[in-house]
Amino acid sequence: MGATEKRMEQLGIRLQQTDWKGKGTAEAVLAGDMLYLSAHYPVNPDGTPAYVGRVGGELTEEQGYQAARLCGLNMLRTIQSYIGSLDRVDYFVKALGLVNSAGDFYNMPPVMNGFSDLMVEIFGQRGRHARAAMGAYVLEGNMPVCVDAIVRIRR
Repeated sequence: MGATEKRMEQLGIRLQQTDWKGKGTAEAVLAGDMLYLSAHYPVNPDGTPAYVGRVGGELTEEQGYQAARLCGLNMLRTIQSYIGSLDRVDYFVKALGLVNSAGDFYNMPPVMNGFSDLMVEIFGQRGRHARAAMGAYVLEGNMPVCVDAIVRIRR
């Protein structure tokens, strides 16, 4: 177990094991030392949505924050499965969060902080990243948020 996994254990964070094979896209693509991660959603281990609805409508901003955090946990599981130890994460380069927003909801950045805060909590400065947080009219399965990212990996 690497230092990052030990840190997660101290924080009480456990990654769920999933099997989402059969989709037409890759969860991640490693090109040189850059890992490009596809959109990750707030889903349970069986792939069912943990949250459903629009932020600012059926869901509160805090629920959106927690959904974005779950996107991050799911993304960490993907990173770990592709590169082994999370200690190989050099740093997070960029993240994009799409928030399924009610018509009058404008607080996408605080929702996306659920993802960003988690990465800093686990990785410290290595978890800080450039980011965009944008509203979306609708997301897959009416889930409230999805996040993709680019991560630099240590060889």
